[in-house]
Amino acid sequence: MRSLQPVRGTRDILPDEMRRHRAVINCARNLAERYGYREMATPIFESTEVFQRTLGDTSDIVTKEMYTFPVREEGDSVTLRPEGTAGVARAYISNSLQQQVPIKYFYSGPMFRHERPQKGRQRQFHQVGVELLGVAQPLGDVEIIALGDHILRALGLGDAIKLELNTLGDPESRSAYRTALVEYFSAYEDKLSEDSRGRLHRNPLRILDSKDENDRRIVENAPAFGDYLNDQSRDFFAEVCAGLDALGLEYALNSRLVRGLDYYTHTCFEFTTTRLGAQGTVLAGGRYDGLMETMGGPATPGIGWAAGIERLSMLLEGQAIEGPRPIAVVPAARAQEAAALHLTHDLRHKGFAVELGYSGNLGKRMKRANKVNARAALILGESELAQGSVTLRDLDTGEQELVALDALGERLAAFR
Repeated sequence: MRSLQPVRGTRDILPDEMRRHRAVINCARNLAERYGYREMATPIFESTEVFQRTLGDTSDIVTKEMYTFPVREEGDSVTLRPEGTAGVARAYISNSLQQQVPIKYFYSGPMFRHERPQKGRQRQFHQVGVELLGVAQPLGDVEIIALGDHILRALGLGDAIKLELNTLGDPESRSAYRTALVEYFSAYEDKLSEDSRGRLHRNPLRILDSKDENDRRIVENAPAFGDYLNDQSRDFFAEVCAGLDALGLEYALNSRLVRGLDYYTHTCFEFTTTRLGAQGTVLAGGRYDGLMETMGGPATPGIGWAAGIERLSMLLEGQAIEGPRPIAVVPAARAQEAAALHLTHDLRHKGFAVELGYSGNLGKRMKRANKVNARAALILGESELAQGSVTLRDLDTGEQELVALDALGERLAAFR
């Protein structure tokens, strides 16, 4: 019989790694809340139209990577969400929230893309993200980038990451630049990679971040976006940079930085690292002022970012991230198991993390206490129970004492 394995592109997240995932999520959630972002969630699948409208029919995600399934209703299909912003935008429109702007949301959860699995990039992956809706001013861009920086530094990754920044301008500037790129790359069409030839007339900006070596040589002499920005776009980006400067946030301008989704305008940014090989982007986002109208909703400016939990977790591998150390309740023999179960139940309801020794002699149960990294052990033997007491052993120092059951909660406070 064939051994059952996870589906290609998916993987099990076992407790040690899950602890790092949880550290990322909790850090992001707590700091986002400090900045006024409230947690929300959208379904993991949406009507396919939600993503086709928002991501663009020519984007790689829509053309190559979405998991789409027919549903019983004739002509309809649903898609597992490949990213978070489109679902948040749909929720904004569905729930008629335009009277509540500005709106600040935090989310976390799984996303799905049919890509070639690599280290740090699976077909089911997980993200945390934030969206700021209803703020057209550059101050919103500065705040949301500052939040991303704050989270990465709180995770201890300040030395591992670099902020790269660019502007995609307003729609007028982007259209002018797109025309210039099509004209430039058309002269090299027969030398471009197959992917870039496909993007030439659909989404030429994506050629700028091609990983193909020959494409990259052609891109070196491509027109610069800055030459096609109108005054409004220049002024907007200058205010964003000035705000980051005022906060002391270091960044590098990268004129070749583009985002892969069609809805971005003005500011785009990435926090990158050199510690993960090719998968160097750990947090990225940008402004998307025209997205709501594209979806048939009211004109609403927006900006957001998403961060890959798997990649951040990989960067935390060298850090000691420990969960709470439990108290081990250890019956000396089978005759004391009922009392041990009752004591375990009582201590858990008082707020202690408790591990019960299920079976074996006293020595084996103590070995399990050490295996689960217990902070202390409560040993219940016949003589202890006869006195209404337990033996409390400090598993770090080896010291032990007899403690009355009615004083146990107070005495264990030091081990909480």
